[in-house]
Amino acid sequence: MRISILALEGLFDTGLTVILDAFTLANKFSAGQMGGTPYFDVSIVGVRKKVRSGQGLAIPVQAVTAGLKPDWVIVPALNTGTPEQLVPALGRPDVSQAKVQLLKWHAEGALIAASCIGTFLVAETGLLDHREATTTWWLGPLFRQRYPNVLLDESRMLVPSDVGVTAGAAMGHLDLALWLIRRASPELAALVSRYLLADIRTSQAPYIIPNHLAQADPLILRFEKWARDHLKSGFSLQEAASALATSARSLQRRCQEVLGKSPLAYFQDLRVERAQSLLHGSGMDLDAIAAEVGYVDGATLRTLLRQRLGRGVRDLRADLR
Repeated sequence: MRISILALEGLFDTGLTVILDAFTLANKFSAGQMGGTPYFDVSIVGVRKKVRSGQGLAIPVQAVTAGLKPDWVIVPALNTGTPEQLVPALGRPDVSQAKVQLLKWHAEGALIAASCIGTFLVAETGLLDHREATTTWWLGPLFRQRYPNVLLDESRMLVPSDVGVTAGAAMGHLDLALWLIRRASPELAALVSRYLLADIRTSQAPYIIPNHLAQADPLILRFEKWARDHLKSGFSLQEAASALATSARSLQRRCQEVLGKSPLAYFQDLRVERAQSLLHGSGMDLDAIAAEVGYVDGATLRTLLRQRLGRGVRDLRADLR
């Protein structure tokens, strides 16, 4: 499998290195312990002759040539963690060149993989329009605003499509590399993941901080404060809208536009976050915690936690041990 990693100025160092380390291990095992030849022909390419990482390290890139025909192109994240940094970066000349090159590779049959903020660059090309995708969870509101035609679900860690695959935040680069290795050989991916003490995660939901998402919009921020004050008493869309001096319809629409979910779903996110905090630090039993977040008994809360986080109460408590 021919893989080209598209390196741009100021990329996220960890994203690039974990991808390289994963494929290096995979090639080592496939050529050595598994008695075969290396599965992956990996190259780092750039639209500029000289590229430096976000930490200022020189990255040895190959020039993009007409003869370069990758099966997969991987787009690592830029080291731009806020909208104020990211939006100007997307307008850089080298990013514009990279977009043109991605479209050319795609037209020639290459599949495109991107993680974290790298997904923004792919979305800029229009290739993700009307397709499911994920991105770094804390920039979900910006992604949704900038690319309304993309079917975004930032709760997921990996989202394949006919264009390729998108992955979630930061260490999602490793999930992405393991996913690609698994396509070639599940046995090889299992071996690499054991050496790296890592495995593919299916969800970003346990890592999402609702307050960070609320910062994207003044009305959502006010709704978050109202919701936190009413976790114990329960949710009423009409009460929330009245308290915020808006209509229920406007609140519903704004939550969908910014967060990609209903006010009730966001209220449930806050309940889950509060319940997790109490599970980890309060010493309270599950029924008492359920009462604190507005449920009659612990069974209902247990079901909600498993639905949202994919883990049971025992697993969540064990995180502290």
